[in-house]
Amino acid sequence: MSRGILIGIAGGSGSGKTLVAETIDRELGSEKVTIIKQDSYYKDLSCLPYEERANQNFDHPDAFDMPLLRDHLERLLRGEEVERPIYDFTQHRRSQQTEKLGPHVVVVLEGILILDDPILRRMMDIKVFIDTDPDVRLIRRLRRDMSERGRKIESIIDQYEKSVRPMHLQFVEPSKRYADIIITEGGHNIVAIDLLKTKIRSLL
Repeated sequence: MSRGILIGIAGGSGSGKTLVAETIDRELGSEKVTIIKQDSYYKDLSCLPYEERANQNFDHPDAFDMPLLRDHLERLLRGEEVERPIYDFTQHRRSQQTEKLGPHVVVVLEGILILDDPILRRMMDIKVFIDTDPDVRLIRRLRRDMSERGRKIESIIDQYEKSVRPMHLQFVEPSKRYADIIITEGGHNIVAIDLLKTKIRSLL
């Protein structure tokens, strides 16, 4: 089997990465595409008390288990199966459960810091950055963390001020220069997504 295709989709928290990835998945067909979220590869903090886990900086590159993520991507691109970790955002630790993925022809990797990592960049066939206004990203994050992760608005704003925004400016925004394609407005930019799908089809 020939090597699979790796599409990297980066951008700030709440930029619309997931919507773009899901659009590609839907348009190309789930039998060909699998989506890997960098968020699934947060380091396991089960050994720490809850309060200490909650106070970690989850927006710094060191928060992720990059060796495991790289290994899983290499195996998926070789046409193998992997057991993807499942991260429990309400408890800030990995679940005991995993999810089997693969084999697929196209692997879509999405995450805030995937373009910051030079090894991941070298693995990617297409590098995408979703560029969305900060106020829009913050509103989306508030809605998501309150509805999906059981967070209170005060803790979300506190985390945004202490780590999300500073880490975005230090690591996420500068990684935009490595992108092959920059998409504004996230998943609502139909023209840009159509161009991306055309490029993926040409690789297929």
